[in-house]
Amino acid sequence: MNLTLKIWRQKNALSKGGFVTYSVRDISPDMSFLEMLDALNEKLIEENGDPVAFDHDCREGICGSCGMYINGHPHGPQPGITTCHLSMRYFSNGDTIIIEPWRAKPFPVIKDLIVDRSAFDKIQAAGGFISVNTGSAPEANSMPVQKNKADEAFEAGICIGCGACVAACKNASAMLFVSAKVSQLALLPQGRAEARERVRAMVRKMDELGFGNCSNTGACEAECPKKIKLLHIARLNREYYNAF
Repeated sequence: MNLTLKIWRQKNALSKGGFVTYSVRDISPDMSFLEMLDALNEKLIEENGDPVAFDHDCREGICGSCGMYINGHPHGPQPGITTCHLSMRYFSNGDTIIIEPWRAKPFPVIKDLIVDRSAFDKIQAAGGFISVNTGSAPEANSMPVQKNKADEAFEAGICIGCGACVAACKNASAMLFVSAKVSQLALLPQGRAEARERVRAMVRKMDELGFGNCSNTGACEAECPKKIKLLHIARLNREYYNAF
């Protein structure tokens, strides 16, 4: 395939960025999206150009660091996958692909398509953990948990913190991320002891960092690569209400 790429290039958070157009040829439909960008960068390096900076790590859909905005969708137009799992077979010969970084004030651009998502780490550090001393690990059957609660906690726990929910939300809200982290612990007995302090601290930090409020459009759930449900935001609101 031969493709036209319009990629956002920006030196850093303080610089003015803009789209730069590139042409790539002989792209195999079996390539992943990141492999296609690798091919572009090899070409740019051969021409003594500046390669496009983009974030990645595992390339297995686990870490979420590869997030970028592709043709108007976080992680690309295919639902339920991260950018590293986006195959070039979903594009056609002659297509124009527009590639941008996440657009949110709490996620400042580091360079090109890489943004600083350490704001999520700060929210997690504010209260997304269990610190009470529980002693040694109890026998597995001594603390029964309803299966539906355990399943819900697991579904929330698979959030990878990629930031697609923030990128998809018109208010740049982080509530889907925060609600997943709150639900993960609030649904299990081990997390109840600090439930009130946890939700107050995490929501307070989220607001301090400049994330917006939930827009109620459902864009976050639609674009989340792990399909975290809006029901967790409802639980976050109940937990927060009950914390006062």
